[in-house]
Formats: sequence, C-alpha cells, structure tokens
Amino acid sequence: MTRGPPPAPYRHRALTTDRYARSAHMHQPLDIDHVIRLYRTYADDLDRVREEQRALLAPPRAMKAQLDDIEAEITYLLLREARPETVVEIGTFHGWSTTWILRALRDNGTGHLYSYDVVDHVLREVPGQLAEGRWTFTQGDVRENLEKVPDTADFLFIDAAHSARFARWYVRHLLPRMRPGIPVCVHDVFHGRRALPFTEGAVVLRWLAERGNRYFTASRAHAPEIHDRLNDVKRSLALGHPVKDSTDNPMIFFSLS
Repeated sequence: MTRGPPPAPYRHRALTTDRYARSAHMHQPLDIDHVIRLYRTYADDLDRVREEQRALLAPPRAMKAQLDDIEAEITYLLLREARPETVVEIGTFHGWSTTWILRALRDNGTGHLYSYDVVDHVLREVPGQLAEGRWTFTQGDVRENLEKVPDTADFLFIDAAHSARFARWYVRHLLPRMRPGIPVCVHDVFHGRRALPFTEGAVVLRWLAERGNRYFTASRAHAPEIHDRLNDVKRSLALGHPVKDSTDNPMIFFSLS
C-alpha cells in the first residue's frame, strides 16, 4: 500500500488494445438478468470472498461494515467483469468497501485502487497482504485533491458525504473528468421508495435523468422484486447465508454516459 497521489507517469496514458477490449463490457446494459449471469459466472470465487470478508467482522477487531451484502457483491462482480486497471474509491471509512474492491482486483490478477477519505481509519483495517502493490490511499477532502484523482479511471465507487452539496460537486467536477462508459457505484440513494429531497440521491438521480442515463438498483426499499429475485438466486447458489445482517442496500449502479 502506498500513501499519497498516483505517480506522475500514470496520468493521461494512452488506452491500450486490451483496455479497448475491456470497454466492451462497460456498454452492456446493466439489468437484473445481467447481474444474475454474473452471480452464476463467479459463484465459486464469490463464495470464497464472502468467507474472507466474514472473517473481518469477527472479534476482537470486528471491522465496521457499511455495505449490505448484495450491493457489496454486485460491486465485486462488476469489477470482476470489467477487469479495470484503475479504480477510484471516494470514501473508505473503515475499509469494508475497500477490501471488497481489493479482493476483486486480486482475483482479476490486475488493477490498482486509488482511495480518498478525510479520515484514515482504513489504514488500520485493510490487511497488508491485500493492499500490497495494489492500493494507494490519499487522506483529505477529495474536493481539494481533485488533481490527484486519476482521470483515466476504469471504475468509480462513491460512498462519502451524502449531502446535496457534495453530489452537486461531483456531478459538475468529478464525473466530467471520467471516461464515458465506465461503471459507477453510488451509495445511499434509495433508503426509501424514493430518494429524499435535498440529498445526494436526489441530485444524482436528477443528473442521470437529464442525460437519459439508466441505473440499476437492488434496493429492498425501491426495487423489492429485484431484491427478492437476487436473494432467490443467491440461495440457489448456496450464497444465501448473510455475511452482514442488513436490510438496507441503497446503492445504484450505472455506466457513465
């Protein structure tokens, strides 16, 4: 694990043929059938990763987990499919999402994660062997460190401040720097049937609607039929036992248009 901005030669590198090939996955529509195919394709790997994550919740350290199982698993599955060389994570807290992402990069055998947060709890939580050689952490407000965020990212994960102000910042300043077509995950959108007014969720949903950009969610509150169907699929694959007890999974997933 390294701490600080990405090395200078990293930025603005040319796309390779391999990255063009991977980009084909980014433009496939993300819907329930696609997600189910990913569960079936990576079921064995996901089973192993779930047990590795479960171990992080055990005493005496017991990491504080932020993501529900389904949204963490979908993030892992999308990473496995996309095989990104560069992942950007905005918001780490104690590292639950960070470890899921790092395990996907490990299992892909390629990729580097660049994480940003105002607190550094994550440095004491992420296993060293998982971080080594594939993770760079920068402490500080990402709004003041935008130039340190790789604009060649292949995958973007956002779970930070959940205010409308922060969302307006990233749809105006961060997302326009990213390449079209990359997968994006945004947490804390659908805690209820609808996103609450004056929240991050309301801002990002309006931004997506203005661009005709579709999203996918398995939120139990917003899309209970999708949530139930995925749980049925998980049970059929012997993945039904919870890693983290939770019924709240408000994340949305979309490809950046």
